[in-house]
Amino acid sequence: MITLIGKDLAKEGVEFVYLGPADECSDCKFKSTCVGNLEENRKYVITGVKDNEQKCPIHSENKVIPVEIELAEIDILTTSKNIFEGSTFTFNAPQCDENCEFHDLCFPEGLIENDKCIVIKNQGKHKGECKKGFNLNKLTLAFVI
Repeated sequence: MITLIGKDLAKEGVEFVYLGPADECSDCKFKSTCVGNLEENRKYVITGVKDNEQKCPIHSENKVIPVEIELAEIDILTTSKNIFEGSTFTFNAPQCDENCEFHDLCFPEGLIENDKCIVIKNQGKHKGECKKGFNLNKLTLAFVI
């Protein structure tokens, strides 16, 4: 998939979460190429960078560059058991109101409730102690499309 991103961010491997278009995007002639293919609250990774630049008033240096992107893999902590690499996984946020050091892994950016994913890597039992006493496993997920 192709999108446009600020010149200073246009590097392979850079990950970002698309939070929606800026107000200035509504009348832009590049809107469909730039934000038209992106889904709000999804995490993407840049896999390729093109050479040409376009003017854009909202990015630093007032320039954007076309980049190739795909949905990024996401690390999570989960209480789910019997998960193996290659299995499918439906993301359901844990019943937890703690704001602890592991919060971002239990509620990762880019995943939405009931997203269907495939387990790329089961990293095993998480070594940190959960304040709620949950036994947590760390997984790396990719989206099932």
